[in-house]
Amino acid sequence: MCLRFPDASLLVAICLCALIEIASARDLRVCSDPDNLPFSNQKQEGFENHLAALVARELNARLEYVWQRMGRGFVREYLNTGKCDLLIGIPRNFKPVMTTTPYYRSSYVFVTRRDHHIQPASLNDPALRHLKIGVQVLDEDYAPPVSALARRGLQNEVVGFESTGEQADGIIRAVADRQVDTAIVWGPLAGYFAQNFGNLLKLRPVKPAVDAPALPFTYAISMGVRKGNFQLRDEIEGVLGRRRSEIWQILDRYDVPQLDLASMSKVETDVE
Repeated sequence: MCLRFPDASLLVAICLCALIEIASARDLRVCSDPDNLPFSNQKQEGFENHLAALVARELNARLEYVWQRMGRGFVREYLNTGKCDLLIGIPRNFKPVMTTTPYYRSSYVFVTRRDHHIQPASLNDPALRHLKIGVQVLDEDYAPPVSALARRGLQNEVVGFESTGEQADGIIRAVADRQVDTAIVWGPLAGYFAQNFGNLLKLRPVKPAVDAPALPFTYAISMGVRKGNFQLRDEIEGVLGRRRSEIWQILDRYDVPQLDLASMSKVETDVE
């Protein structure tokens, strides 16, 4: 049998097409936390890693990560200087950036053992005065629920837990091990780590959804780009619209508690 090979002109054409495709491919640089499951990590195991890969694929772009914790000054030093192009998983009303339409909405939740005799769902439940309440510590400060608890005179009942890195599941494990009676935890983190305990734990959205005058416990979550980068924002809007069902499937795999996007409060949607 005789094998036939393409002639030289065809080989040249193939190589030129390959070079053109490589040259035309764009980079999509995503700023992401290197150790913050269930959201992201350097092994790309978080649901935001999967969302970033989906967006890059839809834009025919090479996905590159800029690994950095999103602390104070982050937008100014990384996004605004062009070190990265995209932030994934930020509140819809995060003013330093230009945000997309939200792609999911979630809530802080009470996490309690199912066999516990008290099952709080409201910050106004009098039973909270007799419970040890786990809360998240974020960048040397407490998460928003602590302000609401303090206004109710419950600051002495609070027990703080780190919520990133190797200790990210500590607050959930503390409920399971009866170190605290309940915990108030951001829903995606709670749902993800509660999976490890089967049916032992119960999650309930915190009420009220907005603690007067303007402290929300539900957040609509978007992606963000530099202010003025309308082209990239609009391209991502297209992806979020076309791949909505795939995005929801990713969130479901990580047990992200999801609320109806259509019922967002004014506090969540107000970007002025």
